[in-house]
Amino acid sequence: MPSDIDPQSGFRLPLPRREDLDEAGKQIYDRATRPGATLAGLQGPAGVQLYTSTAATHLSALNRYLRFEAGLTAQVREIAILTTAREMDSQFEWVAHEPEALAAGVGQTVIDAIKFRRSTAALDNTAATVIELGRQIWRDHKVSPELFSRAKSLFGPHKLIDLVLLMGNYASTAALLTAVDMQLHQGKKPLLPIPL
Repeated sequence: MPSDIDPQSGFRLPLPRREDLDEAGKQIYDRATRPGATLAGLQGPAGVQLYTSTAATHLSALNRYLRFEAGLTAQVREIAILTTAREMDSQFEWVAHEPEALAAGVGQTVIDAIKFRRSTAALDNTAATVIELGRQIWRDHKVSPELFSRAKSLFGPHKLIDLVLLMGNYASTAALLTAVDMQLHQGKKPLLPIPL
């Protein structure tokens, strides 16, 4: 573990003590420590967000809406998250969400296409469209009219915008995790092929 990492938090700042938090921070703390409420507990985005409980309250509500209430299928949601994690080289997000994708029914072929940046030509139209959308947003910094039209036909304009917002939400989390050098949980192995 790098020398600037706090051993309890797993990142570059110590975990705030619950008793030192404001009411919003205590709610975030309690939610993060409730089994099954978050994928990573306090050693993850929730722990970092204790440093900004006001923003975290809004971020949590937005994340919950985009993940569970926007009407995206579990497969589309996890493909979008994995594509963003891959394009951001976010090892922590990938390790948290690859098992979620498998549990949601995303096939290993789709996961490997994202993980190893393979062609989407052999994938079904929905998976290919989501992956290509994420790649164009994060890698190319522009989305072709053809791809936008294809995505709009698949999802409709409202769900398409929610899909892009979901990707943006996970890109923001990836940036936060990068800044604090979030380490994987003890015993977790890196799953993304990222050069050191």
